[in-house]
Amino acid sequence: MAGRPPLPEVIWARPERAGRGPKPAFSRADIAAAAVRIADAEGLDAVSMRKVAAELGCGTMSLYNYVPRKEDLYELMLDAVSGGCDLPEKPSGDWRADMMALARQARAMMHRHTWVPRLMSPVYGFSPNVLRYMEYSLSCLDGLDVRFGEKMELIAMVNGVVTTYTANEIATAERSRSLPWTEEQEHTARTNYLISQIMTGKYPRLAAGFAEDSGPIDLEGVFDRALGRVLDSFEP
Repeated sequence: MAGRPPLPEVIWARPERAGRGPKPAFSRADIAAAAVRIADAEGLDAVSMRKVAAELGCGTMSLYNYVPRKEDLYELMLDAVSGGCDLPEKPSGDWRADMMALARQARAMMHRHTWVPRLMSPVYGFSPNVLRYMEYSLSCLDGLDVRFGEKMELIAMVNGVVTTYTANEIATAERSRSLPWTEEQEHTARTNYLISQIMTGKYPRLAAGFAEDSGPIDLEGVFDRALGRVLDSFEP
């Protein structure tokens, strides 16, 4: 296939254009934006080199001259949406507050681009905007007296909580949209069944728990508490 390297190659180490010859018709930003539009509208599985080429108005084979592999396309996409994070010029000095703010931004970004959790992997962690995000995250932790490795663990754990929590929110919302009835009807049916089972007396701890707190669940509070517990574990 044209442009496919014979050995492993990081897309960012590959020149965007050769030193000679005509100016390329498209930039990596153009290609990434087209792929993101498709993923946002139709889901990640709809993204293909053929569709991106059609979106750009070029031939599929010519696209491989810019992006050798589909994995490279994914990396361009992640970098593009990561660039949408609004990072302050410098941290506030309160590392906990700064990390919570970053986590909330990441969660909001994943809700704007619901395909992102599927691509969250260290494999895609070396793009310019992702490295910029990582550098800023580390600057937020300048006041935390732990080793570099522990700071990286903290960042990874925060990202893991955000990704897992948001992926579950997205999956729940997608399932609700696919139901032939309303979300309220589904909730009522499941609640009634749960009550009928608890009333049998077989689950005394669940019965006591629901008697103490019958809901509804504060999802924002759960998110903040989950992150808070991660941050607590790194307090000096």
